[in-house]
Amino acid sequence: MNKEKLNSFDAKKRQAELEVVVNEVNDGTIIIKPETDSHNMHCHTTFSYNAYDFSPSYIAYLAKKENWFAAGIVDFDVLDGVEEFLNASEKLNIRGVCGLETRAYLPEFSDREINSPGEPGITYHMGIGYTTTDIPKKAKDFLNNLKKSSQMRTKDMVDKVNEFLSPVELDFEKDAMGLTPGGNATERHVCEAYENKAKDMFQNQDDLVKFWTDKLGLASETAQSIVADSGKIQGMIRSKTMKSGGVGYVKPTEKTFPYVKDVNDFTILAGGIPTITWLNGLSSGEKCSDELLDLNIKLGAGVLNIVPDRNWNISDADDKAAKLAELAKIVEQCKKRDIPIIVGTEMNAPGLKLVDSFESEELSPYTQIFKEGAALVYAHTLMQPKEKGYLSKWADDKFKNKEEKNKFFISIGLKNPNDAKAEIKKL
Repeated sequence: MNKEKLNSFDAKKRQAELEVVVNEVNDGTIIIKPETDSHNMHCHTTFSYNAYDFSPSYIAYLAKKENWFAAGIVDFDVLDGVEEFLNASEKLNIRGVCGLETRAYLPEFSDREINSPGEPGITYHMGIGYTTTDIPKKAKDFLNNLKKSSQMRTKDMVDKVNEFLSPVELDFEKDAMGLTPGGNATERHVCEAYENKAKDMFQNQDDLVKFWTDKLGLASETAQSIVADSGKIQGMIRSKTMKSGGVGYVKPTEKTFPYVKDVNDFTILAGGIPTITWLNGLSSGEKCSDELLDLNIKLGAGVLNIVPDRNWNISDADDKAAKLAELAKIVEQCKKRDIPIIVGTEMNAPGLKLVDSFESEELSPYTQIFKEGAALVYAHTLMQPKEKGYLSKWADDKFKNKEEKNKFFISIGLKNPNDAKAEIKKL
């Protein structure tokens, strides 16, 4: 297997290398580990931003090689990787699921911060279980506008940051959009582009450190180590120039992002399940978790997403205890409402894990719950093309309540892919 080819921006090269992977899996060249409960349902790909430059095909390969229970890709504002990932999942016989993440406006929480720090009323929001980009025109128009609006916001931000970081200035189309195969440049691509541009301009390390120290106000005793670490310097660029208080930051209004209800309507029309994203329970909005969950359910949400590593893998004991308590609380609140939970690591910043530590003392109590959430959305992925998905009329007519429906979809998704497909054929 050639990693570079499987992650190439050239779709034909990725497709050809996937066939090599399939053959090497079948002939035993690629050694497959024993299956565990490990899974990652929130893997960003190169179609938005993956810190390790993983394509949809590579993530499918990784899931197969490591023998994860399931894998899910999630990209910002696009479904560009859906067909590729589901095709790779089918060829490699893994449980594969596709999602989309965006930012949205929740008017009922306009005065409360939810999960986007410093931005009351704005929430990161998802859909999961998309199976195709061949979606109704209304949904396609909405999707196209998501990407267009996102790119306009990012380009406007670059124009502002360019003035601040001059003489290190980006050509947005050339320097940022070229870092992703679908031209969907995110803030993280921009940060990478600024780091690359500065390295090109200041090839003497002392000059490079002085530039970033002056522009970002780095402490002299830590500047050298920060500049030498891509994850840290890109994080500093993003924090100092693009987030609240930074020169490129524009405070959002209710018109900046689509309404949560509109994102949910799009997701349902496109065949997915609207999905709440949960941070850590400590913001003013997430402290009202009962109200927040019930409102999201009313607006059409059916699943909740967590990135659990940031809720327990914390050095400060008091912070860790507070966030673990909130994790336990949100899990119980979801169980009470029969809301499935999916989890993952995102992979969209250097240093993030490839898969969560499900064996840890902190996460092991929830492993089965998270696994069942992954199983449910996988079953939906198999059944949605047959008009028998989780939110279908078929499901509404067949099951008397959410508990019964969840048990059925989980039972399908827990089967190995071949048995699951055979079972669905009988329905």
